[in-house]
Amino acid sequence: MDKTYPMAFVTAPGRVEFRERKLPKLSPHDVLMKVKATSICGSDLHIFKGKHPAAPLPVAIGHEVSGEVLSLGKEVFKVKEGDRVVVEPVIVCGECYFCRRGEYHLCLNISFQYRRGQGGFAPYFIARENWVHLLPQTVSFDEGSLVEPLSVAIHAVKKGNLQFGQSVAIFGAGAVGLLVLILSRLSGAGEIFVVDVQEHRLKKAKKLGAFETLHNSRGNAVEKILEKTSQMGVDRSFEAVGLEGTLVQSLKVLKKGGTSILLGIFENPEMKIPANIFVQREISLMGSQGYCWDFQTALKMLEGRKIRLKEIISHVLPLSSLQQAFEVLMDPKGGAIKVIIKGE
Repeated sequence: MDKTYPMAFVTAPGRVEFRERKLPKLSPHDVLMKVKATSICGSDLHIFKGKHPAAPLPVAIGHEVSGEVLSLGKEVFKVKEGDRVVVEPVIVCGECYFCRRGEYHLCLNISFQYRRGQGGFAPYFIARENWVHLLPQTVSFDEGSLVEPLSVAIHAVKKGNLQFGQSVAIFGAGAVGLLVLILSRLSGAGEIFVVDVQEHRLKKAKKLGAFETLHNSRGNAVEKILEKTSQMGVDRSFEAVGLEGTLVQSLKVLKKGGTSILLGIFENPEMKIPANIFVQREISLMGSQGYCWDFQTALKMLEGRKIRLKEIISHVLPLSSLQQAFEVLMDPKGGAIKVIIKGE
């Protein structure tokens, strides 16, 4: 009899269901892993709400995965059974203009494992050998599941070309926003302002070294930041929320000649922005798409103890409590930042 296992799908807004899947035969370059930890990404939350622009329901969820290698395709040599690993969950063609340039994050045919029916909220996960990375022994599986969002933050900070002493404003103190904060400090940033609407996240940002935290419930974060910078504004801003209001704010806080880096997913991508300030203030708006060769950097930083991911983990729950985990994330008073789902 073929072996089956449960995999989580969002089947309707606000509803998670486990569906039985057959464990497929491995192709020559496949790696089968026992899932040890999968963290809930902001994109998973967008899917849970039924508002992800590129993931119509029903769809499998979970792509921030760490685990242990169980078995290998016959041509896999990069890892061996028993290895501790993390997965870079992209699917690229390897043949288009961008792939041939090594810019695989811009692949014309890019997709993700979960959009192809392979979700990480399950006991098992299958990935191609080239997207599997060894997890250092000093890094826990829980932290390993955060290598993916750390890579997102690394890519964004690199895109921003942050210089020593430059000022920064971060809109959104979720996991990625907090990782941008940590990396900005490591990059030598000066004043770092963090803006959010949830008090527990602002407290965490302050603990992680933010110069100033600002509650955005009244929409006056721009005025406060300009006041703190003698009306000059900041050199770099990062929008990690995905809302029109915070995007506009991230532009208005910029110093003349500054740059805003956009890395949030927008549930409603159609919006109005004040176009004239791009000319009048000579500011730039830059997108940051995922990661490209950034997993390797993230793993080296973790191995060298340059960054500790435990600080942003707020909840650890079993796979059977996945529905509850999403509800905790949806609750502004739930105290959630990064929720880890343990393998069973």
